[in-house]
Amino acid sequence: MVARLVLVLGDQLTPSLSALAEADPSTDVVVMAEVLGEASYVPHHPKKIALIFAAMRKFAQRLRSEGWRVDYTVFDDPDTTGTIEGELMRRASDHAAHEILATEPGEWRLISILEDMQIPVQMLPDTRFLASHKRFEDWAEGRKQLRMEYFYREMRRETGLLMDGKDPAGGKWNFDHDNRKPAPDAITFDGPIRFEPDGTVQQVLDLVAQQFPDNFGDLDDFWFATDATQAQQQLDHFIKDGLAQFGDFQDAMLLEHRFLYHGLISFYMNIGLLDPLQVCKAAEAAYRAGSAPINAVEGFIRQILGWREYIRGIYFLQGPEYTNSNGLEHHRDLPALYWGGETKMQCLSKAVEQTRAEAYAHHIQRLMVTGNFALLAGIDPAQVHEWYLAVYADAFEWVEAPNTIGMSQFADGGIVASKPYVSSGSYINKMSNYCKTCHYSVSQKTGEGACPFNLLYWDFLMRHKERFEGNPRMGQMYRVWDKMEAGRKETVLAEAAMFLENLDAGRTV
Repeated sequence: MVARLVLVLGDQLTPSLSALAEADPSTDVVVMAEVLGEASYVPHHPKKIALIFAAMRKFAQRLRSEGWRVDYTVFDDPDTTGTIEGELMRRASDHAAHEILATEPGEWRLISILEDMQIPVQMLPDTRFLASHKRFEDWAEGRKQLRMEYFYREMRRETGLLMDGKDPAGGKWNFDHDNRKPAPDAITFDGPIRFEPDGTVQQVLDLVAQQFPDNFGDLDDFWFATDATQAQQQLDHFIKDGLAQFGDFQDAMLLEHRFLYHGLISFYMNIGLLDPLQVCKAAEAAYRAGSAPINAVEGFIRQILGWREYIRGIYFLQGPEYTNSNGLEHHRDLPALYWGGETKMQCLSKAVEQTRAEAYAHHIQRLMVTGNFALLAGIDPAQVHEWYLAVYADAFEWVEAPNTIGMSQFADGGIVASKPYVSSGSYINKMSNYCKTCHYSVSQKTGEGACPFNLLYWDFLMRHKERFEGNPRMGQMYRVWDKMEAGRKETVLAEAAMFLENLDAGRTV
């Protein structure tokens, strides 16, 4: 007789998962399910759906080879209920199961579903993260500002990563100042390993093409790793050939190079194929061996040990209403250009084009191109949040929502960021070659052909002057505005208003 069901979700593909560790393979049954409810609550990129389904199928096979019984629902199973809760109840009926073991999901939506099940669910902590909820809550308690940097330093001390005794390796905690170089003339890293789809992956690709033909995103040229062995190969490839230059050029953007020196491993950590601590240790080993400099390794480890853990802490600390935050009261609808509609802004066009093709864009493309524009234009942060959650293969709500609602859109009022991450076209021009062949002129501030980022930047600052002019990190820009001639100010705001009017009307901008 089956004692319990063991739920394994599509982003929990880890053999040491707490629910599996608590279960007994001789009596308990693992439940895994490809269901419409999870594949469609936002219009996920087809490559994201394919990655998760293929990795799930391979993980199920791995569990079976290790002695587990796995009841697996494929997407087109004629008996599927189409939801996680429905499949759990169906399997519970099949096996007369009296309890469900589950590792806590990374979305409040799924937590609520499990809490409302008709049979008891024992929800276990997700031990794949280095900071438990209580650990983060204890750190956050009593602090006026929840700044990642201070949390990161504590995590360094606790793990010993990049520590020389009690001191940080290299004599500093943070080498970010060294990691803001414009793109080089040539890229010597050939990007991610492109894994040829095997039989399992091809079956999934055919399924996704048939079931999700209208979703935004290309399914062609699928190259993702879909099991732990392949994911480890990609990590090794990056550590060996890409890490040394990662730090210098992590903020750069190039038309002809979509991946530059980025690791392309967030997908695999976020679905459980790579262990984040082991990833950090691999990077540290490269530094200790002299094959990668401290600025690259520290910057890389900070994104995982610092930012990734911090962002998850924020998501669970703030609770399920966090995604409804709209502190700047932005209500403009997400324009069609985010879904591939025509635009003359080359930076946005290329970022969206890459997103459609790869289900990937790196953090500066997300923050300072698509995110920057959304913030400057006053787009509803809930719509921006749902777009990011849908279109990127590494997007799960625990990591995506605080990055979007907090870091990118400042919709949480400053919980994550100390100021809005806004810029004119000059930053994009400095960090990319997008502007060189753009319809608009980045050096032109007003008039026909002026870069829209230049106009919208000042428009944003004026809309929110009362809120931000006292911010010590923004006061200088308000002083620059105050010194402008009255006529120029009027022109800037009038042209920004006309641009936004055209955007709202659906005209090509």
